[in-house]
Amino acid sequence: MLSYMSYLLRVVLPDRPGTLGAVATALGAAGIDIVSVTVVERTAAGAVDDLLVMLPPGGLADRAMSAAHSVPGVVVESLRPFLADGGGVASDLDLVDALTERPLDAAATLTELAPGVFNADWAVLLEHVAAGDVRVRETSVGAPTLGGDDLGVPERVRLPLPWLPLDHARRIGSDEGTFPPRWEAVSMELAATPVGRDRLVILIGRPGGPAFRPSEIERLAHLAGIAASLSRTDRP
Repeated sequence: MLSYMSYLLRVVLPDRPGTLGAVATALGAAGIDIVSVTVVERTAAGAVDDLLVMLPPGGLADRAMSAAHSVPGVVVESLRPFLADGGGVASDLDLVDALTERPLDAAATLTELAPGVFNADWAVLLEHVAAGDVRVRETSVGAPTLGGDDLGVPERVRLPLPWLPLDHARRIGSDEGTFPPRWEAVSMELAATPVGRDRLVILIGRPGGPAFRPSEIERLAHLAGIAASLSRTDRP
């Protein structure tokens, strides 16, 4: 049986009433359904929205870009295949609820569910133990293997990560470490933030983009702060 394909379409909409509706109409005329719309950022120039769209069997992704571009003033920032696996959590509020339900495992819960909230593919929780000693503490579904061949738990990261220790949330550039060659080939976008003061850092990745915007970095830092606060509150 033929199945529909999910894509994440990020568009920059001009500050003009009815623009999103016009984009929806153009996509619909091309046989493309919008599953959800997430407002990423609002600026003086307009809104940045993530549209989760479904293409019919045999549909070409270029049709989605062409349809969106047909609306005057709309800019397509990125379009990539998207496999949602966020554990049913797709908003900041849902994630906060999950964190409060599992305060003792807040950092692990954040790692598990952050990809769904940020339309990312994976997340890993790292511990910066000492210079040259970084350990993988938790991973989400689909997270890459960053460790070596040792079977130690937690496994030690073998990749150089010169941006550690990290004192604030930010994007991580592709030139800030010796990342797997495949990451450059798939245009991996990275963002990271400290989780409290326990030398923990969460790193999330979006292959194919879009790039993490300042508002997303701020949200990631805020959620990490909540996770860290809950962990401290519930310590014996």
